[in-house]
Amino acid sequence: MARLSAYNCTSEAVADLARTGQLLVFDEPIRAQQEISAVLRRLYQAGGPAILFTRVEDSAFAVVGNLYGTPQRARYLLRHGLARVEKVMRLKGDPGAFLRKPWNYLDLPLSLPHLWPRRQARAPVLSRRISLSQLPRYISWPQDGGPFITLPSVYSEHPDRPGWLRGNLGMYRVQLAGNDYVADREVGLHYQLHRGIGIHHQAAAARKQKLWVNVFVGGPPALTWAAVMPLPEHIPELVFAGALAGRPIRMTQTPHSPVPVAAEADFVLIGWIDPVATKPEGPFGDHLGYYSLQHPFPVLQVEAVYHRPGAIWPVTTVGRPPQEDTTFGKLIHEMTDPVLPTVLPGVKQVHAVDAAGVHPLLLAVASERYTPFQKRSRPQELLTCAHAILGQGQLSLAKYLMIVAQEDDPGLDCGNVAAFLGHLLARVDWRRDLHFQTQTTMDTLDYSGGKLNQGSKLVIAAVGDAQRQLATHWSGDFSLPQGFGAPQVCLPGVLALQGPGYHFDSNLGLDPTLVSLETTPMDHPLAAFPLWVVVDDSKFVAGHLDNFLWAVFTRSNPAADVYGVDPFTYQRHWGCRGSLIIDARTKPHHAPALQEDSRVLARIQRWGQRGQPLSGWI
Repeated sequence: MARLSAYNCTSEAVADLARTGQLLVFDEPIRAQQEISAVLRRLYQAGGPAILFTRVEDSAFAVVGNLYGTPQRARYLLRHGLARVEKVMRLKGDPGAFLRKPWNYLDLPLSLPHLWPRRQARAPVLSRRISLSQLPRYISWPQDGGPFITLPSVYSEHPDRPGWLRGNLGMYRVQLAGNDYVADREVGLHYQLHRGIGIHHQAAAARKQKLWVNVFVGGPPALTWAAVMPLPEHIPELVFAGALAGRPIRMTQTPHSPVPVAAEADFVLIGWIDPVATKPEGPFGDHLGYYSLQHPFPVLQVEAVYHRPGAIWPVTTVGRPPQEDTTFGKLIHEMTDPVLPTVLPGVKQVHAVDAAGVHPLLLAVASERYTPFQKRSRPQELLTCAHAILGQGQLSLAKYLMIVAQEDDPGLDCGNVAAFLGHLLARVDWRRDLHFQTQTTMDTLDYSGGKLNQGSKLVIAAVGDAQRQLATHWSGDFSLPQGFGAPQVCLPGVLALQGPGYHFDSNLGLDPTLVSLETTPMDHPLAAFPLWVVVDDSKFVAGHLDNFLWAVFTRSNPAADVYGVDPFTYQRHWGCRGSLIIDARTKPHHAPALQEDSRVLARIQRWGQRGQPLSGWI
């Protein structure tokens, strides 16, 4: 029988998965350095179960992974409060739903006692004190700068207004050792743009005082999910965690810190950040499929490390999507979609494309209602909606935002990426529909801009009737500009060209070989394709939609890498009369792509053989 009461800690969730046939127990000795992560990637791709590693070398603790490897398992682990949270989201988006079917919402008041965190004196997490070096040294990729906590819940409070009502719980990268960190004393804390801890850090710096920070690992699954939810600043994550857990999150005080601790976490690191001190953090194999490189980030001075009895260390691995974090994105989309119209009036759908690394490509469907007495002939309200999207929390990190009008195809679903791109490319007018933001911020993990947090954005807004039929094949009986070849059709209307090596002209600010492509005659057979992408390997990019999305949108910076046939500038607006060209070749300033260590793969392959514990999964 499935467990009905909410989980208190990781071991309870793991035991429940074991009882219900959703857990694989791995009792062979295994290394935390790359071996566990290599197994997890293969289990995820196979749609496999969660896995408990009971004999991790150089660790006294069991490690669990792939906990959220499928949406079904994530929903199962969150089932104690998820249904009520989703009802609240639907009511927020459509308050009239209560009047139409009030009986569907009669259980919502039962969630109210769960919202407020509960103080308690007894805290299982404080049962046993250990050193940092006793924690599992989990490393995912060969060039990672050291061991990392990959599922941390990092808690801080506003120095000017302490207390959980102004608290922030976020999932920020924590490097346990390596680089210049003092062993058993310092860890790296990497947080990106638009993260709540940054507000607290700035306030601490203004006061010239320490920022106290606690890092929780494990505990109720709802704690982990609250840490990744993109909540508005005025909603404390601890409140959301209580609602999702189906019971209050229990907090306790320690003599080490003024900031409370999650009493039922499996582990806690208690410490503080100097408001101005930094040390090099990274590299780390990240969710765009590349390494985020070494950069200065805050340092957490660790005062104490504790764990509860029977503690289990939860881990995940990220890399080129899809990976386990894809499940997080999918479920967050499902929870937040009903609220979208209340936050972004006129916006009907938003889809952050996981295969493109999430932030590099955002698709949206919105209304075009400004002039109903006129035929829809140019984007108007769409541009208002686009600016609203780019002003909203983490959506502001979008690099390419493509937006279309719901009225042109009421059945269009932007989750169907191929259909969406076909709809847009049939309608777009490259002379008018390109809207750049230059010299702006970019996702911290995206190196296509050449510098940390620096890059550009491109809004493509298309509306109206289809202007063209999209070509689906090429004849092969035409010549290409020198250096370009191997054309491959990626999608209707999209052609990949294999280009020469990248060459940057500092005077032009562009690559001269791409400028030469802009002079392709307007009547050239390639003109049948409104979008060309210049890549390193056209066969790879055209081989699968996910390859196209990943290579094109993670390897291009709009202001530097978008070209066009017969381009022009008019009143500071750039457009082109012919096909649009995106240069998606690998460039010298890009971070290296992730590649597994062949020696590690050779070691784990034995476990996939007949009769071995991972047979049928890897």
